Amino acid sequence: MADHARSTPAASAARAERPLSLPRVMGLLYASRIRSQASFRTSFVADVLGQMLVVGTEFLELWVILSQVGVLGGMTLTQVAVVYGLGALAFGLADLFFGEIDGLSTMVRSGKLETLLIRPLPVLLQISSMDLSLRRLGRILVGLSTYVIALVVAGFSPTPLTLLLALTAPLAGAAVFAALLTTAGAMQFWLVDGREFANAFTYGGNYVATNPGAVFPLPLRAFFTFVVPATLIAYAPTLTLLDLPGPALIPAWSGWLGVPAGILTWTLASLLWRAGVRRYTGAGG
Repeated sequence: MADHARSTPAASAARAERPLSLPRVMGLLYASRIRSQASFRTSFVADVLGQMLVVGTEFLELWVILSQVGVLGGMTLTQVAVVYGLGALAFGLADLFFGEIDGLSTMVRSGKLETLLIRPLPVLLQISSMDLSLRRLGRILVGLSTYVIALVVAGFSPTPLTLLLALTAPLAGAAVFAALLTTAGAMQFWLVDGREFANAFTYGGNYVATNPGAVFPLPLRAFFTFVVPATLIAYAPTLTLLDLPGPALIPAWSGWLGVPAGILTWTLASLLWRAGVRRYTGAGG
């Protein structure tokens, strides 16, 4: 017991000197952001409720339209609710961790990015953890509840495969949105003020993802399927889950393309991000 007690301080010192692994660093960074925001409970609750109200208002727009026309893009209200809930959930997850990347142009102009480049951590990780805004949990909560409830009401009959799709579709959609946000940030290494231009693809993609893909003209449907795969985030999986026929360019089986789309978009986004970081030479001030 005495030998063990004597070895404990030395072992503790050795552990303290051991370099931190990247997963542990990520955990520490995100945990610090969460603690700092959760300490102001009233503000935190108000922000979350405000975000939930915003997302609920967005869905109210679809409800008003469907109350007048009955069917939107070949879908009933409950079926559209599945699309909206799944799209909102996927975007909320991506926005929680990568929502601040679209403000990269401000960091470039101010020279703040240079302070991140000299730190021994990936720049993308540092930016994603700089402002982990927990208010975005409101979108996630509304999206998740809408997705689950609408699936049940719409008559979802799960099989092992479709249940797997129902569980993985939000994660695959979040991966696609995260890749789009990263791409939007990377483009700002070349554009002087590219935030609004980039938002056209990220938040525009979110609008497309939360609506039935059949309502868009064929050229837009092709663009948001094969260039920016927004229709593969929520609309296509909903077709597969509810066994619905798909329109031209988006057959029902395309609901299984979410994971491949996520891998492809992340591959392209990471290449563009690395090219942008290598190109960066300073704020010039």
